[in-house]
Amino acid sequence: MKILLTPLQWIYCIYAFLTFIVIMLLIFPFVIISSFFGRIKGGNMILRLCSLWGDCWFFLLFIWTKKIYEAPHDKKKPYIFLSNHISYLDAPILVKAYRQPLRPLGKVEMGKIPLFGFIYRNAIVSVDRSSPANRAKSVRILKSILDKGISVLVFPEGTFNMTTQPLKDFYNGAFRIAIETQTPIKPVLFLDAYRRMNYKSIFSLTPGRCRILYLDEIPVTAFTLADLERLKNEVHDIMEEKLIEYDAAWRKPQTPNP
Repeated sequence: MKILLTPLQWIYCIYAFLTFIVIMLLIFPFVIISSFFGRIKGGNMILRLCSLWGDCWFFLLFIWTKKIYEAPHDKKKPYIFLSNHISYLDAPILVKAYRQPLRPLGKVEMGKIPLFGFIYRNAIVSVDRSSPANRAKSVRILKSILDKGISVLVFPEGTFNMTTQPLKDFYNGAFRIAIETQTPIKPVLFLDAYRRMNYKSIFSLTPGRCRILYLDEIPVTAFTLADLERLKNEVHDIMEEKLIEYDAAWRKPQTPNP
Protein backbone atom coordinates (compact mmCIF):
# COMPACT_ATOMS: atom_id res chain seq x y z
CA MET A 1 0.00 0.00 0.00
CA LYS A 2 2.83 2.42 0.86
CA ILE A 3 4.42 1.78 -2.55
CA LEU A 4 1.13 2.72 -4.23
CA LEU A 5 0.66 5.86 -2.13
CA THR A 6 4.19 7.24 -2.63
CA PRO A 7 3.63 8.40 -6.26
CA LEU A 8 0.36 10.06 -5.20
CA GLN A 9 2.21 11.82 -2.36
CA TRP A 10 4.80 13.19 -4.79
CA ILE A 11 2.12 14.32 -7.25
CA TYR A 12 0.24 16.09 -4.45
CA CYS A 13 3.41 17.84 -3.24
CA ILE A 14 4.37 18.96 -6.76
CA TYR A 15 0.82 20.27 -7.21
CA ALA A 16 1.15 22.12 -3.88
CA PHE A 17 4.45 23.70 -4.94
CA LEU A 18 3.06 24.82 -8.31
CA THR A 19 -0.09 26.34 -6.82
CA PHE A 20 2.04 28.11 -4.20
CA ILE A 21 4.11 29.73 -6.97
CA VAL A 22 1.11 30.61 -9.14
CA ILE A 23 -0.70 32.39 -6.29
CA MET A 24 2.51 34.21 -5.35
CA LEU A 25 2.89 35.47 -8.92
CA LEU A 26 -0.73 36.63 -8.96
CA ILE A 27 -0.39 38.71 -5.77
CA PHE A 28 3.15 39.95 -6.49
CA PRO A 29 2.11 43.07 -8.50
CA PHE A 30 -0.15 44.12 -5.61
CA VAL A 31 2.74 43.57 -3.16
CA ILE A 32 4.91 45.92 -5.22
CA ILE A 33 2.18 48.57 -5.18
CA SER A 34 1.67 48.14 -1.42
CA SER A 35 5.41 48.53 -0.76
CA PHE A 36 5.19 52.18 -1.86
CA PHE A 37 2.90 52.95 1.10
CA GLY A 38 5.69 52.59 3.65
CA ARG A 39 6.75 50.06 6.28
CA ILE A 40 3.64 50.44 8.42
CA LYS A 41 0.64 50.96 6.12
CA GLY A 42 2.30 49.09 3.26
CA GLY A 43 3.39 46.27 5.56
CA ASN A 44 -0.17 45.86 6.84
CA MET A 45 -1.44 45.69 3.26
CA ILE A 46 1.14 43.06 2.34
CA LEU A 47 0.19 40.94 5.36
CA ARG A 48 -3.44 41.01 4.20
CA LEU A 49 -2.32 39.88 0.75
CA CYS A 50 -0.37 37.06 2.39
CA SER A 51 -3.51 36.05 4.28
CA LEU A 52 -5.39 35.88 0.98
CA TRP A 53 -2.52 33.81 -0.44
CA GLY A 54 -2.70 31.41 2.50
CA ASP A 55 -6.50 31.11 2.28
CA CYS A 56 -6.40 30.26 -1.43
CA TRP A 57 -3.51 27.83 -1.09
CA PHE A 58 -4.99 25.88 1.81
CA PHE A 59 -8.35 25.70 0.01
CA LEU A 60 -6.68 24.22 -3.08
CA LEU A 61 -4.72 21.72 -0.96
CA PHE A 62 -7.75 20.55 1.05
CA ILE A 63 -6.15 21.77 4.28
CA TRP A 64 -8.49 23.44 6.73
CA THR A 65 -7.87 25.26 10.00
CA LYS A 66 -9.79 24.85 13.23
CA LYS A 67 -9.37 27.69 15.71
CA ILE A 68 -9.68 26.79 19.39
CA TYR A 69 -10.01 29.66 21.87
CA GLU A 70 -9.30 28.85 25.51
CA ALA A 71 -9.91 32.52 26.29
CA PRO A 72 -11.50 35.43 24.39
CA HIS A 73 -9.12 37.13 21.98
CA ASP A 74 -9.04 40.92 21.50
CA LYS A 75 -7.80 41.62 17.95
CA LYS A 76 -7.51 45.34 18.68
CA LYS A 77 -4.94 44.85 21.43
CA PRO A 78 -1.20 44.57 20.69
CA TYR A 79 0.49 41.41 21.93
CA ILE A 80 3.77 39.60 21.74
CA PHE A 81 2.53 36.39 20.16
CA LEU A 82 4.57 33.24 20.76
CA SER A 83 4.16 30.10 18.64
CA ASN A 84 5.88 26.74 18.56
CA HIS A 85 8.09 26.02 15.52
CA ILE A 86 7.97 22.50 14.09
CA SER A 87 7.29 22.65 10.34
CA TYR A 88 7.82 24.50 7.06
CA LEU A 89 4.04 24.87 7.12
CA ASP A 90 4.23 27.25 10.10
CA ALA A 91 4.54 30.27 7.78
CA PRO A 92 1.28 29.74 5.84
CA ILE A 93 -0.47 28.76 9.07
CA LEU A 94 0.53 31.97 10.80
CA VAL A 95 -1.07 34.21 8.15
CA LYS A 96 -4.33 32.34 8.80
CA ALA A 97 -3.91 32.45 12.58
CA TYR A 98 -3.30 36.18 13.00
CA ARG A 99 -5.99 38.37 11.47
CA GLN A 100 -4.75 41.70 12.84
CA PRO A 101 -1.84 44.10 12.28
CA LEU A 102 1.27 42.02 12.97
CA ARG A 103 4.99 41.74 12.23
CA PRO A 104 6.64 38.32 12.56
CA LEU A 105 10.32 38.02 13.41
CA GLY A 106 12.02 35.85 10.79
CA LYS A 107 15.40 34.64 9.60
CA VAL A 108 17.28 37.02 7.32
CA GLU A 109 18.27 34.16 4.99
CA MET A 110 14.68 33.75 3.72
CA GLY A 111 14.81 37.24 2.26
CA LYS A 112 17.34 36.08 -0.36
CA ILE A 113 14.84 33.84 -2.19
CA PRO A 114 13.86 35.39 -5.57
CA LEU A 115 10.41 37.08 -5.59
CA PHE A 116 9.37 35.43 -2.33
CA GLY A 117 12.20 37.29 -0.61
CA PHE A 118 10.76 40.66 -1.64
CA ILE A 119 7.41 39.78 -0.07
CA TYR A 120 9.16 38.36 2.99
CA ARG A 121 11.35 41.43 3.59
CA ASN A 122 8.36 43.76 3.40
CA ALA A 123 6.12 41.67 5.66
CA ILE A 124 8.42 40.68 8.53
CA VAL A 125 11.25 41.94 10.72
CA SER A 126 14.35 40.00 9.76
CA VAL A 127 17.07 38.96 12.19
CA ASP A 128 20.57 37.59 11.70
CA ARG A 129 21.24 35.66 14.92
CA SER A 130 24.96 35.44 14.11
CA SER A 131 25.29 39.22 14.36
CA PRO A 132 24.85 40.92 17.78
CA ALA A 133 24.43 44.29 16.05
CA ASN A 134 21.70 42.92 13.80
CA ARG A 135 19.91 41.29 16.74
CA ALA A 136 19.97 44.59 18.62
CA LYS A 137 18.60 46.42 15.57
CA SER A 138 15.77 43.88 15.23
CA VAL A 139 14.84 44.42 18.88
CA ARG A 140 14.69 48.19 18.35
CA ILE A 141 12.43 47.72 15.32
CA LEU A 142 10.10 45.37 17.22
CA LYS A 143 9.80 47.89 20.05
CA SER A 144 8.95 50.69 17.62
CA ILE A 145 6.29 48.47 16.01
CA LEU A 146 4.72 47.76 19.40
CA ASP A 147 4.71 51.52 20.11
CA LYS A 148 2.48 51.91 17.04
CA GLY A 149 -0.04 49.40 18.41
CA ILE A 150 1.01 46.58 16.08
CA SER A 151 1.56 43.08 17.50
CA VAL A 152 4.73 41.09 16.92
CA LEU A 153 5.16 37.35 16.50
CA VAL A 154 8.21 35.44 17.71
CA PHE A 155 9.07 31.76 17.50
CA PRO A 156 10.91 31.63 20.86
CA GLU A 157 12.59 28.31 20.00
CA GLY A 158 14.41 30.09 17.17
CA THR A 159 14.66 27.08 14.86
CA PHE A 160 12.74 23.87 14.21
CA ASN A 161 12.20 21.66 17.23
CA MET A 162 13.83 18.44 16.01
CA THR A 163 13.60 16.71 19.39
CA THR A 164 10.91 14.41 20.74
CA GLN A 165 10.08 16.98 23.42
CA PRO A 166 7.07 19.31 23.08
CA LEU A 167 9.36 22.36 22.96
CA LYS A 168 13.02 23.30 22.78
CA ASP A 169 14.53 25.82 25.17
CA PHE A 170 13.47 29.41 24.54
CA TYR A 171 15.60 32.41 23.64
CA ASN A 172 15.38 35.47 25.91
CA GLY A 173 14.55 38.14 23.33
CA ALA A 174 10.74 38.02 23.28
CA PHE A 175 10.52 38.03 27.07
CA ARG A 176 12.96 40.91 27.45
CA ILE A 177 10.93 42.97 24.96
CA ALA A 178 7.67 42.05 26.74
CA ILE A 179 9.02 43.26 30.08
CA GLU A 180 10.66 46.41 28.72
CA THR A 181 7.55 47.47 26.76
CA GLN A 182 5.04 46.02 29.26
CA THR A 183 3.27 44.19 26.43
CA PRO A 184 1.27 41.06 27.36
CA ILE A 185 2.37 37.72 25.93
CA LYS A 186 -0.14 35.61 24.01
CA PRO A 187 0.81 31.98 23.23
CA VAL A 188 -0.75 30.55 20.06
CA LEU A 189 0.04 26.91 19.31
CA PHE A 190 0.13 25.16 15.94
CA LEU A 191 -1.00 21.68 16.89
CA ASP A 192 -1.04 19.78 13.59
CA ALA A 193 1.67 21.41 11.45
CA TYR A 194 3.95 18.41 11.97
CA ARG A 195 1.18 16.04 10.88
CA ARG A 196 0.62 18.03 7.69
CA MET A 197 4.33 18.50 6.85
CA ASN A 198 7.22 17.43 9.07
CA TYR A 199 10.60 19.16 8.99
CA LYS A 200 12.36 16.11 7.50
CA SER A 201 11.00 16.57 3.97
CA ILE A 202 8.89 19.03 1.99
CA PHE A 203 7.45 15.93 0.27
CA SER A 204 5.73 14.89 3.50
CA LEU A 205 2.84 17.33 2.92
CA THR A 206 -0.65 15.87 3.36
CA PRO A 207 -4.19 17.31 3.31
CA GLY A 208 -6.21 17.52 6.51
CA ARG A 209 -6.89 19.53 9.63
CA CYS A 210 -4.65 22.18 11.21
CA ARG A 211 -5.72 23.17 14.69
CA ILE A 212 -4.68 26.56 16.06
CA LEU A 213 -4.92 26.94 19.84
CA TYR A 214 -5.21 30.44 21.36
CA LEU A 215 -4.22 30.50 25.03
CA ASP A 216 -4.99 33.19 27.57
CA GLU A 217 -2.77 36.26 27.57
CA ILE A 218 0.00 36.45 30.15
CA PRO A 219 0.38 39.92 31.74
CA VAL A 220 3.93 41.03 32.49
CA THR A 221 3.17 43.97 34.79
CA ALA A 222 4.50 42.07 37.80
CA PHE A 223 7.81 41.21 36.11
CA THR A 224 11.08 43.12 35.88
CA LEU A 225 14.20 42.20 33.94
CA ALA A 226 15.43 40.46 37.07
CA ASP A 227 12.49 38.06 36.60
CA LEU A 228 13.20 37.30 32.94
CA GLU A 229 14.16 33.66 33.49
CA ARG A 230 11.11 33.06 35.67
CA LEU A 231 8.78 34.54 33.05
CA LYS A 232 10.43 32.53 30.27
CA ASN A 233 10.15 29.29 32.23
CA GLU A 234 6.51 29.93 33.19
CA VAL A 235 5.50 30.56 29.58
CA HIS A 236 7.49 27.52 28.42
CA ASP A 237 5.70 25.34 30.97
CA ILE A 238 2.26 26.63 29.94
CA MET A 239 2.89 26.01 26.26
CA GLU A 240 4.45 22.60 26.89
CA GLU A 241 1.51 21.48 29.03
CA LYS A 242 -0.98 22.45 26.33
CA LEU A 243 0.99 20.72 23.56
CA ILE A 244 0.84 17.53 25.60
CA GLU A 245 -2.85 17.98 26.42
CA TYR A 246 -3.78 18.54 22.75
CA ASP A 247 -1.62 15.69 21.42
CA ALA A 248 1.53 17.12 19.85
CA ALA A 249 2.29 14.49 17.21
CA TRP A 250 6.09 14.76 17.30
CA ARG A 251 6.17 13.43 20.85
CA LYS A 252 5.34 9.90 19.69
CA PRO A 253 5.01 7.77 16.54
CA GLN A 254 2.53 9.06 13.99
CA THR A 255 -1.06 7.90 14.27
CA PRO A 256 -3.75 8.39 11.61
CA ASN A 257 -5.37 11.80 11.80
CA PRO A 258 -9.12 11.70 12.52
